Amino acid sequence: MGKQTLVFYNEVRKVWEEVTHNVAYTPLEFQLEIHKKLLNLFQPGNYYYFIFNVSNAEFEFVSEQIQSILGYDVKTLKASDFLNRIHAEDQPYFIAFEKQLVNFFSKLPQDKILKYKVQYDFRVRDSNDNYKRILHQLVIIEHNNSNLLRSLGIHTDITHLKPSGTPTLSFIGLDNEPSYYNVPPDQPLLTASKERFTRREKQIIRFVLSGKNSHEIAQTLHISKHTVDTHRKKILSKSGCASWVEMSARAVTEAWV
Repeated sequence: MGKQTLVFYNEVRKVWEEVTHNVAYTPLEFQLEIHKKLLNLFQPGNYYYFIFNVSNAEFEFVSEQIQSILGYDVKTLKASDFLNRIHAEDQPYFIAFEKQLVNFFSKLPQDKILKYKVQYDFRVRDSNDNYKRILHQLVIIEHNNSNLLRSLGIHTDITHLKPSGTPTLSFIGLDNEPSYYNVPPDQPLLTASKERFTRREKQIIRFVLSGKNSHEIAQTLHISKHTVDTHRKKILSKSGCASWVEMSARAVTEAWV
């Protein structure tokens, strides 16, 4: 590991250590709640998922799909190796976002910690030395008081949706909790964002992004195709986008769904 890489890894570990004071290790158990959390993480493309142990700063599980997306071997992958492959220009964002994450969860009531999804993006180098932009989504699945123990994450390849631009950070509330979009990495006090779309509109956006047409969406939601088309027109109007191609990209990168 090079000196510069070691410095970056140690900086990230310092952030994680702030939320793992005197934590006793407990064996990982895959529970139904984990899979429920997985459903709250949106996958607008090829993805893999993982369990991350915050206390020892290491992956406990990585799904085999990482092989087809980044070409990494799950049997030998280490967190330090992964961090080493993050684009040098995105590393400062990564550290700043992780610090903001720690700040955010440290101020939440204990019963709210499991009700938030964190989302940001960064570029990472694959096994062929090509950079891909990854949508990083995670939820906390285990904590002890204010100590964060484990997170469930999904990494989705969104290179086709965001080929350029700077990383952005959002905290998305689950179970009707308020959301915070495009959070400045150095802002200590956050103001809840106004929801741009209704719950029904978000459902339709997700279906459109997954490739369903209006007729299929209508059948799934048990509503008329006319109603779906009306929603789609209203969604475009609210978004300020000229087309659903633009809408799809912004919906993912700006955490609208």
